[in-house]
Amino acid sequence: MPQSHEYDVLIIGSGAAGLTVALNLPPHLRVAVISKAAITSGATLWAQGGIAAVLDSDDSVEAHINDTLSAGGGLCHEDAVRHTVENAAESIRWLIDNGVQFTRDENEQLHLTREGGHSHRRIIHAADATGNAVSTTLSEQAARRENVDLLSNRVAVDLITNRKLALPGNRCVGAYILNLETSHVELFRARFTVIATGGASKAYRYTTNPDGASGDGIAMAWRAGCRVANMEFNQFHPTCLYHPHAKSFLISEAVRGEGGVLKLPDGSRFMDRFDSRGELAPRDIVARAIDHEMKRLGADHLYLDISHKPAEFIREHFPTIYEKCLGFGIDITREPIPVVPAAHYTCGGIISDERARTDINQLYVVGEAAFTGLHGANRMASNSLLECLVYGRAAAADITRRENDIPAPPKAPDWDESQVRDSDEDVVISHNWDELRHFMWDYVGIVRTTKRLQRAKHRVDLLAREISEFYSNYRVTNDLLELRNLVTVSDLIICSAMQRKESRGLHFTLDYPGLQNDPEDTILVPTTYRIASP
Repeated sequence: MPQSHEYDVLIIGSGAAGLTVALNLPPHLRVAVISKAAITSGATLWAQGGIAAVLDSDDSVEAHINDTLSAGGGLCHEDAVRHTVENAAESIRWLIDNGVQFTRDENEQLHLTREGGHSHRRIIHAADATGNAVSTTLSEQAARRENVDLLSNRVAVDLITNRKLALPGNRCVGAYILNLETSHVELFRARFTVIATGGASKAYRYTTNPDGASGDGIAMAWRAGCRVANMEFNQFHPTCLYHPHAKSFLISEAVRGEGGVLKLPDGSRFMDRFDSRGELAPRDIVARAIDHEMKRLGADHLYLDISHKPAEFIREHFPTIYEKCLGFGIDITREPIPVVPAAHYTCGGIISDERARTDINQLYVVGEAAFTGLHGANRMASNSLLECLVYGRAAAADITRRENDIPAPPKAPDWDESQVRDSDEDVVISHNWDELRHFMWDYVGIVRTTKRLQRAKHRVDLLAREISEFYSNYRVTNDLLELRNLVTVSDLIICSAMQRKESRGLHFTLDYPGLQNDPEDTILVPTTYRIASP
């Protein structure tokens, strides 16, 4: 039998963004946090580097702002950057107060490291597993809250809005959620709904992200009527471990921050030929340099070498990376690490304001699914977890301010499963998934051309029609929902990339290698912009 739930706040996503919202809400509000798998299964868990904040007397808020603006390629919104940076130190204090154990030096002061694009040491971290420390600590805190229900093994299907219910107004009133344990879709009604679902890097063949990064929140918000912006800016992390069994293991940027150097197969360095900052150049420059050298040499990977540092230093600073590589027979204290670029972060997303509000009333978005204006054309290292904290707390504050003004959600129908049947053609989903990720990597990757984008657009339109037919006739599954969402966000990426007639930040096209004089955000509007919608 269909199940119906009612909450004050429904949070879709259980990473740093979603849990920050939940933990900053007052205890009298009933809160549901939805997670695809285990509560700590999102991208936060895998974040190695750290969180950027001005915590040293030699550093300054203005320096952090200027570094972010510089990395963002002229498209950062300065008000969003300032808002984030000015609230960074307070957000770190909140994490420490909640029990996150950050690495400290011999004087018991917080140890700060440096990453690409930063002019100072301002990255607070927990060894090389900061995301793990943040994720596990916040989830433990949330589990202790009597007003918070942590609901795992559930996948969002679609948002419920007044428009879908044929009611007046522009309001989100909850979502339909697939329970993976029962295979039935449940109705969740809520006064406030928060999207904290992460990015869409699983649209690409090679990625550092966990399997759940399928753009679900962005696709759902687009279907519900939200604008999206700057979807063409996909950050490719320069250094993902290259090994047939390593899957998606990231080699933190902090390795380069602590002296790691990039090398060609013959052992020679090359980054100085591309940027005066060498290995500490922003990620887009480093990723393009590696991609260029791989294509020039016909190599399937290059190397990152920190073996010149003392072995004890390496094991102390990068214990997770050291153990992981050692498990694959690579001793990073003695030999270089084979690396390849991989899709890492979605800089664009659902348009939101400083309170994390979207175009739809009572619908918020926090974290990688959001477009706040912070990242511009290229996210600077370790600003992402910071954004989750600052905007998560802002969303919770806005919900708290407005809680007495928002009535209970209206009634909504249960999910209708009577007209669909179980699929006996799951191979279609698997085949389409592989095809999508291959052509996105080949045609909409680190280096693009107009012809490649046109080919990708043609292919994604065909896939969208096929999946639409499949979705209409068969019972929904996790794989089908993720594929449906990935096709939508891939289409948004392609259309955004086709609209930008220049090379800026993470978007590099051989047909328009120069910069436009007056850069603008690429904004897509559901009611006016045609996107194939499965």
